Amino acid sequence: MVTNPGKNEFISVDGQRYLRLPIKTHLITPADDMAEVAEKYVKPLAQKNDLLFVSEKALCASQGRTIPIDQIKPSRLARFLLKFVHKSKYGIGIASPWTMEIAIREAGVARILLAAVASALTKPFGAKGVFYIVAGHGIDTIDGPADYVIPPYNKCAKLPPLDPESAAKRIKEKTGLETAVVDANDLGLKVLGKSSLEIDNDFCQKVFKDNPIGQSREQTPFCLIREIK
Repeated sequence: MVTNPGKNEFISVDGQRYLRLPIKTHLITPADDMAEVAEKYVKPLAQKNDLLFVSEKALCASQGRTIPIDQIKPSRLARFLLKFVHKSKYGIGIASPWTMEIAIREAGVARILLAAVASALTKPFGAKGVFYIVAGHGIDTIDGPADYVIPPYNKCAKLPPLDPESAAKRIKEKTGLETAVVDANDLGLKVLGKSSLEIDNDFCQKVFKDNPIGQSREQTPFCLIREIK
């Protein structure tokens, strides 16, 4: 277990203090089963009532959902739509020709064009996130190549994970821990799948609001959340 640079080991949520324990592993690849990786690295460190957070990026890597950009040929439509995409300093998202192309493939041309039109029509009214709402298909979790990402994924585009809820339940079977698969960055967190409906999304966002596992080369795809009594 480690404390990643710039992150706090402890956090208070609604008056209660929690310990956050990122867990370092080997580099996750398509040869790995995330449930088995969790059993190996997490289970020996876990305590009763711990909550386990799992990085969706690592889950995607284990599912072969990361594609080297040299294997993606962006279409003219993908390059055209880039003109209308906001580029965030916290991640590539679909603001690259490669990630826009896989977004089109994932959601379909019609859905992406509808999302682009809806976004353009609502933007003057201050609406945000309309493109992703209309596009659906997990397009908001797509991410692309970046220098700060651990190799070889620094030269890959990442698709949404497949069935993160089933993945969370299988990890629980292996570890005995309630599990949430999360898309976390320095802007916040989104719960993509969880082993039980009793896991509160609002609590997850509060306890993970500063992304203690990081989004660079930390190589800590798991994080235990432990209540301090």
